[in-house]
Amino acid sequence: MEPGKILISVGVLIVLAGLVLNYLPWLIDWFGKLPGDINIRNENSVIFIPITSMIVISLLLTLLVNLFFRK
Repeated sequence: MEPGKILISVGVLIVLAGLVLNYLPWLIDWFGKLPGDINIRNENSVIFIPITSMIVISLLLTLLVNLFFRK
C-alpha cells in the first residue's frame, strides 16, 4: 500500500473515533467494566488493567481485518 493511502486511512479512522467519542459515548461505556478487568484504587494511586476489554477489542479487530483484507 502506498504511504499516501495509509495516511488517509489513518486520518479517516481518527476522525471516526473522534465522532464516536463525541456523539456516541454509550458505544464505548463497556470498556473497562467487563469481568476480568483489573481496577485497583488506593489513596494515592489508581491501577487500571483492562485485560478482558483488550481481548474483546483484539478479537473484533482481527475479525474486521480478516473480513476486509482476505483475498
